[in-house]
Amino acid sequence: MPLLFSCAALTLTCSVWANDPAASLPRPTPAQAAWHDLEVGMFIHIAPQTWQGSERDDLSTPLSAINPAQLDTDQWVKVARDMTAKYIIFVAKHEGGFCWWQTRTTDHSIAHTPWREGRGDVLRDLSESCRRAGMKLGVYLSPQDRKQNVGVGGRAADPARQADYERLFRDQLTELLTQYGPMMEVWFDGSLIFDIGDILAAHAPDAVVFQGPQASIRWVGNEDGVAPYPAWNAVKFGVKKWGDYTAADGDPDGDRWLPNECDARIRSTWFWNERNAGTLKSLHDLMDMYEQSVGRGAVLLLNHTPDTTGLIPAADAARAAEFGAEIRRRYAVAAADTSGIGKEFTVQLSAPVRTDRIIIMEDILEGERIRAYELDGEVGGRWTPLARGTAVGHKRIDAFEPVTITAARLRIIESVGTPIIRRFVVFPAQEVR
Repeated sequence: MPLLFSCAALTLTCSVWANDPAASLPRPTPAQAAWHDLEVGMFIHIAPQTWQGSERDDLSTPLSAINPAQLDTDQWVKVARDMTAKYIIFVAKHEGGFCWWQTRTTDHSIAHTPWREGRGDVLRDLSESCRRAGMKLGVYLSPQDRKQNVGVGGRAADPARQADYERLFRDQLTELLTQYGPMMEVWFDGSLIFDIGDILAAHAPDAVVFQGPQASIRWVGNEDGVAPYPAWNAVKFGVKKWGDYTAADGDPDGDRWLPNECDARIRSTWFWNERNAGTLKSLHDLMDMYEQSVGRGAVLLLNHTPDTTGLIPAADAARAAEFGAEIRRRYAVAAADTSGIGKEFTVQLSAPVRTDRIIIMEDILEGERIRAYELDGEVGGRWTPLARGTAVGHKRIDAFEPVTITAARLRIIESVGTPIIRRFVVFPAQEVR
């Protein structure tokens, strides 16, 4: 089908001119840009809480009780792939301090359980499963450690033990980053009160970091998997402690690129328990979450909860597969697709198309330039407004009432410098399931 866009767009290049007002815009690092393209990830929470039926480890579970005999990391990876996730973040140590790998730092670990006679290593299994499947892997290491009597951020209750705990934590982080292959993301939930930048620089230079002094992504500010709109990628340095920024701190005039990750739960809790099977989110809820996270330029990190057998429950796995299938159904086949440089783009359809969603993506490697835009559809030979917005960034999904159009138009009303459109895509409307 013919693709039409402005003549002015054809004469520009993607280079940044010295007098271009966009020259000073913050831009993502290569690691951040690659992370944006992943769009969906899977969180995995399993810990002594799984055996306690709680969200907080009260340290009551004897290690002899932890024996997830059917644990299968290939199943975890399959669930991730089925829901279109491109990466997995594994909670290697949660706030209670139990470690799922063969660590030399503590006896509060998988090595002191009956699982595989103490020789098992969940992170080893998962890293191998991810490698075989081409799935990226990240790791969550809680700074809080109740077994060590250490609070949020890694602050020891007894100041005299602070230095000892920092050494232990640094050793744990070094083990995780040197023994299991490359990590694409490192999570420090609750942030960190001490610096581990030298370890990250030495062993995970290409990883994005969640919270802490080296943060390169930020928490969206809720656990609902929803980003506000607009969710600007930039923030102003110095507004608050680095690592504590949320989506509320997004600023189109900011000076640092710090994108949003939207963590969310497929059930009502982070850890499996016997009481919440009925809280499994519906397909409708998950699609709303997707369109309000990925569709607002953020990345969605959806949690799954293996049970005491070590498997993700069958109902949860089936819902994840339904979720992935619906994402592909809605967004795999475009009715029209173009890209370019300029402030106006038009796609002429070869036949009338009933549509209810359009995607816009900026080339964020050249900064987030768009400040306001409008979408129109040609209906009966006249341009009809479909949607309008402000932030685009990595991806913006605009949904509207279904309408049959013969062409679609993107008009950028306000920008910093010349907009660079990675994709402008019209999708046929799909029957709601």
